[in-house]
Amino acid sequence: MTAMNDSIIASLQARLRALEAQNAVRKTIARYMALCDVPARALEGESLAALFSDDAVWEGIGPQYANKFGRLQGPREIVAMLARYLPPTPHFATNVHFLTAEHVEVEGDTAKGRWIMLQASGYVDAKAELIAARLEVDFMPSPHDESTWLIRHFRTERLFDAPWHVNPVKGMST
Repeated sequence: MTAMNDSIIASLQARLRALEAQNAVRKTIARYMALCDVPARALEGESLAALFSDDAVWEGIGPQYANKFGRLQGPREIVAMLARYLPPTPHFATNVHFLTAEHVEVEGDTAKGRWIMLQASGYVDAKAELIAARLEVDFMPSPHDESTWLIRHFRTERLFDAPWHVNPVKGMST
């Protein structure tokens, strides 16, 4: 009876670790998207670099993103690329990310998440577009805090884009 109880407890502990890891992965990707939104007041003081492992890779794949973004290695190079699109650089007037079709798998100390991302972007030149991209992201636990998971390999592939009209909120500043 004790062996059976030990087995049940071990199974429940493994399931709990996997659920906690899935939640940590969701938190990391949500923080990433929020920090890439414009305006991004919700997470002031947080750093995009803190979301990536030291050996992180960020890459655009597919015919539209492979050439546009290429493959970036390490948090410094990744954040430098992302900063070209974020304030104070004049690129987006507004930019909002939505994630859907989530699938997160955890196996030990690795996790893989897949999402469809919708990005609604209004640019400083008054143009606007809606972009859909497939994201495939590998995660690992932080070496400093096991409850935090870091992005290890971020892949994005543009699926489609379409023009749209942005109705700015009066009195809202970027």
